[in-house]
Amino acid sequence: MLFVSKINSYFSFLYTPHGERYSILLKYFIPEFITALLFSSLLHIIDAAFIADLKSTSLYATQGVSSTLIHLMSKITEGLSVGTLVLTGHYNGLRDYKSVGKTVITSLWVTFFLGACIALALYCGAHWIYSMYNIPEKMVSYGVSFLRLRVLGIFFACMYFSLVGFMRGIKNTYVPMILFIIGSIVFIFFDYVLIFGMWGFPQMQLRGSAMASVIQYAVMLVGALLYTLCNKETRAYSIGFYETFDYKLAFNILSLSWPVIIDKATLAVAKIWLAMLIAPMGKIILASFTVIKDMEQFAFVPALACAHVITFLVSNDFGLKNWDGILANIKKIIIISMSMMGLIILIFCLWPTTIIQCFDKKGVFIDFAQRAFPLVSILVICDLLQLVLSAALRGAGDVKTVMVVRLAVCLCFFFPVSYILSLMPCTNIMLKFVLIYASFYVNNGIMSLIYIYRLRGHAWKNQLPIVEATDYGEDLKGRDFKTGTHISHKN
Repeated sequence: MLFVSKINSYFSFLYTPHGERYSILLKYFIPEFITALLFSSLLHIIDAAFIADLKSTSLYATQGVSSTLIHLMSKITEGLSVGTLVLTGHYNGLRDYKSVGKTVITSLWVTFFLGACIALALYCGAHWIYSMYNIPEKMVSYGVSFLRLRVLGIFFACMYFSLVGFMRGIKNTYVPMILFIIGSIVFIFFDYVLIFGMWGFPQMQLRGSAMASVIQYAVMLVGALLYTLCNKETRAYSIGFYETFDYKLAFNILSLSWPVIIDKATLAVAKIWLAMLIAPMGKIILASFTVIKDMEQFAFVPALACAHVITFLVSNDFGLKNWDGILANIKKIIIISMSMMGLIILIFCLWPTTIIQCFDKKGVFIDFAQRAFPLVSILVICDLLQLVLSAALRGAGDVKTVMVVRLAVCLCFFFPVSYILSLMPCTNIMLKFVLIYASFYVNNGIMSLIYIYRLRGHAWKNQLPIVEATDYGEDLKGRDFKTGTHISHKN
């Protein structure tokens, strides 16, 4: 009876006046869904399909290994943008538009220097990185040439996501969506012509994918800069490169970002660790891991979109101390993401062969992958819960809790347990593969329980380095935001 009462309490809370209406949540969700679909899944799947058409299992497996490393880099760039998102969201919620502008410029300089350092480190350490995967030397050489070209795109991505953090902080999910659509069209075109050498372009195979990504992020960065500096909708923020570098803001951005970078990198490294444990099973099993991971990533897109939405909703509501609204929005967001993700996984479980054969042109790993996918995907809900809950805590500035929980659970549970499972003397490769993979999702389920406990308390409400406006600003109608009788929300 206690369990039933808890369930009833949960669903009844969804229909209270607290939080945003479902129509508003969907308004924010749909652009973020399209953005996440392009950034996190669809482009990668298209790229993988192009590589698969080369009919080289080694190239396809290398692409899969490389994707875990690129996933790590994307999480680091996203982490760098979270500090910008949270601060601009809070300043925007307080109508301190001048401080929003200062935050944007300071963030650009911070990501410029950090992005350059990351790119240089990857370029110099490319061979060592791929050697750690324990893959054949042929695949290492493919990976090194790919990564050394791809690092320029990673540098552009760091600066681009800094501007995306600003846009999300002011609740603008439409412009990032448009930029991602434009970038996706650019990527697909150059990915195709450079991989296969079409229409006079050189045939670069896997390196063509890297070059297409460089061009993609260069185009999106230019578009984001033009919108931020030239669009009339952003003039209220007084954004300009003439602004002096604000060391205090830089410190606040980094203090919010570095725990996020570590916590996002922790789970990304966990995926790399999975690949390293699975690689010794052979390239057929590694290729199966690649296609299963890509299918799950596609199903996970609604959760990624909802995580972005809940972060900026919490960051804006936090300045107003709208605690009931924050908790209600978290629950509503979980319902939206869980419903959509469950539907996608169900479709994949019913017709796995149709999906997998698009990537297995030789038919060498389709049997293993289609049998393993349903066994692993049932646990993806654990990843969904931890993602949304951790995003909500980040929006409240409780970034260190998320970092500590992810580090502690991964170090104390996932890494040792998965390693022990990899050493298990088991002749059933399917069982061993599923157990190792499933340990990752059990790990995330443990995190979810800890985050729920945290949100049921009150400590998360006192985590931000700033909660008050620091300068006088104006709303879009020119009235002082501290003395005006009516302030309209900026969307």
